[in-house]
Amino acid sequence: MPLGHMLRRLRVELLENRKMVGHEQMEHTSFGGQWTLEKLDILERYLDAYTTALKSKPFNLIYIDAFAGSGSINLSTDIKNFIKGSADRAVEIDDKPFDQIIFVENNQDRCRELENLKSNNLDRDIQIQNLDANQFLGSFQQDWAQCRGVLFLDPFATEVEWSTIKRIAGFNALDTWILFPISAITRMLPRSKKPDDISSQWVQRLGKVFGDESWRELYRENPQQDMFGHIGHERDPGVNGLLAIYKRNLEQLFGNRFLNKSRTLKNSKNSALFEFLFCVGNPNGVPVAKGIASHILRKI
Repeated sequence: MPLGHMLRRLRVELLENRKMVGHEQMEHTSFGGQWTLEKLDILERYLDAYTTALKSKPFNLIYIDAFAGSGSINLSTDIKNFIKGSADRAVEIDDKPFDQIIFVENNQDRCRELENLKSNNLDRDIQIQNLDANQFLGSFQQDWAQCRGVLFLDPFATEVEWSTIKRIAGFNALDTWILFPISAITRMLPRSKKPDDISSQWVQRLGKVFGDESWRELYRENPQQDMFGHIGHERDPGVNGLLAIYKRNLEQLFGNRFLNKSRTLKNSKNSALFEFLFCVGNPNGVPVAKGIASHILRKI
């Protein structure tokens, strides 16, 4: 392929992916939809059940919202359609409130709105960290023998890095809900059936998300030769292959703490946006935590 044509194609793909990421961010933060409510309802029910289950245990309970936003979400251009986000819902858990609530948000404007939430709930120990989520979790320290908690990883697109997931798994203390960005990753993959037809930028990003180049397993040689005798390539056309790879990586990392059952969150056009995944923190809590999460995923 001529170099000029290849460069033009790469520029077009880069622009399309930038538009895609911007669209995902807009839909995720400003409007959302039924999938947003679905995600938040699952999280809220788990937080309520989790704190109740550990009510009589001598642990300091922590909730970490690593992409906290502003505390509320607008589902349309109508101001009446503001709903409570994950931050608000965590603060309102009152049967057995979390002993410590940490909101991590990289955007200063959203942090200022979270400060309002904090000032309206002075009876709660709320901390606001204006940091990148990977940076915060990469250096977060606690006495995990005395602490248990829930972590909510709710990125705009592909911000959650595998190194962060590995560190969380090593805590053996945080039940973790992960929003895996199916749509964003699918759009990063080359339209051709050749895995090398991808910009180095996206190769690096996919490597950070998956922790390796396991995403290349989507591609395989096509045993059927073309009329010139060349062997081509083919790619899994759906999202199942992509999700299966990430789930396998999680299972290898968390072992039986990984819950294979998950929830696909779709937009109004019935296209998959995210997969909502769950991993248990402490090995001793596997039966109870998996049981609660599985029950909620079935009922909502």
